[in-house]
Formats: sequence, C-alpha cells, structure tokens
Amino acid sequence: MSDFDVVVIGGGAAGLSAALVLSRARRKVLVVDSGTPRNAPASHVHGFLSRDGLPPGKLLAAGREEVQGYGGRVLDGTVTELVQCGPSGFRVLLCDGQRVFARRLLVATGLRDELPDIAGLHDRWARDVLHCPYCHGYEVRDQQLGVLGGSPDAVRYAQIVRQWATDIVFFAPTGSLTEADRSQLVARAIGIVEGTVTRVLVENDHLCGLEMHDGSTVPRDALFLPPRFVPNNDLLVGLGCDVDQNGWVVTDGTGHISVPGVWVAGNLANPRAQVITAAGEGSAAAIAINADLVDEDVRVAVLDFNQGFTT
Repeated sequence: MSDFDVVVIGGGAAGLSAALVLSRARRKVLVVDSGTPRNAPASHVHGFLSRDGLPPGKLLAAGREEVQGYGGRVLDGTVTELVQCGPSGFRVLLCDGQRVFARRLLVATGLRDELPDIAGLHDRWARDVLHCPYCHGYEVRDQQLGVLGGSPDAVRYAQIVRQWATDIVFFAPTGSLTEADRSQLVARAIGIVEGTVTRVLVENDHLCGLEMHDGSTVPRDALFLPPRFVPNNDLLVGLGCDVDQNGWVVTDGTGHISVPGVWVAGNLANPRAQVITAAGEGSAAAIAINADLVDEDVRVAVLDFNQGFTT
C-alpha cells in the first residue's frame, strides 16, 4: 500500500489546483479522478482569467501536466471507500482493488445537476439549455431566450438573465406567480407564458423552441433553468461527517469538515462556485492542509527529540 501526504479525490479545477499547490510545497500527492467532470458537455470555459474560451478538457489536461511537473501523481480511477485509521490517517480504497494511505484528504467530487423531466431537455444540456448566465450568457446575448420557472428563486433568476437579452419569456407553471412576481417581470418587459413545458424543440441541431402542454409552441434560441444541485458526498457521509438540513457538508472557512484531517473544495463545498472560484477554493484548502501537516510534523519532531534526549 502506497503512502501519501495527501490524496485528492476529484481531478477538476478544485482538486488539481489543490494538488498543484501541495506538490509545489513538496508534499507527496495523489489525485484520483473518475473522469466525469460536471462541465464535460460544455464546449468552453468562460470567466477564467487567461483561459477564457478554453475547452474544459484542455484546461484539465493542462492542470494534470502542471501537477505532474512538480512530482504529483494523477490516477484515473474511482474511490469506493474511505476508512479512518486512528487519529491521523486514512485508507483509500479504489474500484480496482488498490489501497493507498493518506495523512490528509481533500475531497473535490463536485455535484450533479438534477434536471426536470422534459422531453429533449437532457440532450441539449450545456449546449443551448443552460444554467449559468455568467458562464454562457454572453454566447447567447441578444437572442430569444427562455427561463424555466417553478423553483423558489426563478423570478430573480430571470431578472439576472435579462442582463444579456431583451427578448425573454418566463415559463411559469400555472398558478405559481404571485402578483409581485408578475409585476416585476412585466416591469422589465419579460414575457410570461403559463402552463407546463412538455418538450424542447430542435432543428438542425439547435434549440428552436418549446412545446407547451396544449400543443402550442414558443420560439426560443436558448433556455435557462436553475437545476437542483445534488452533492456527490457519499464518501464523506460514509466517514460520518456533519451535513446541514439540505444535505450539504458543513465546513469551516478553509473547507475543513467535522472529520479531522478531511477538507472539501469546489462545488462539493460551494454549489454556486464557477470554475475559477473552485480553483481558488482548492488552492486555499491546500494551504490549510499543508499548515496542518506542518503542525503535525513539528509535534512528531518534538516528541522524537525529547525521547532521544531522555534516552
């Protein structure tokens, strides 16, 4: 069984940024990545300074190369179980039967987007069915946009999308709008269509409209919707970590969770984090982890020194 200072689970922006910082701090680091990034369907990363417009796969490939350039290891695989080994350390079990030991863990397994059950919607996800206007809004600016209602903050979300286009239709489930909601939408010249959306219409591999429950269609070029975020936290729950009322892992300001020696970063800790935000959180967590390891190294050194002195 190989020993590492830190095992990073998840090789997205958060995990690789953490691994880069830790490798440069001369820590022995292993990144285990399942190869299923959340933004894989997207064609480009946006809002990442100096990397705007880069395909997600190329960003991660560059990150892997940088980590490996400082001696970090990157392994394609899936972690199936984490086992705490005494007061300091963890056994990490992989799907292929490998086992490694880690003094500390950083879990950056992200989240998954739970989408509404609308015919054709899943196939267009991250192409012209979108969730983040800051990530994709500029690319569909001044087009005919739709916003799918039904979630608690959907009206507010539509007002944000309004920054990128003037021709916007808000699709509201029947009876879901309050008078205040309606007045805010009307004041900003956002159209309202009430009823149930049943199908996403596509022509020449582009979204061209939405079909309603009554068979009517509304032409649109792209659709924004706020998905339900579901954390990929099974490994952490298996360790017995604290979660909040919504199922998200409870952390301190550095990403440290209730289980000593374990940190989280990226969308697993912050569901609204963009790629650049996740990278920054990974870096911050890495600095906290290294500081914690230094503290342990000092305690062990003092103990060894004192024992040697007394003998």
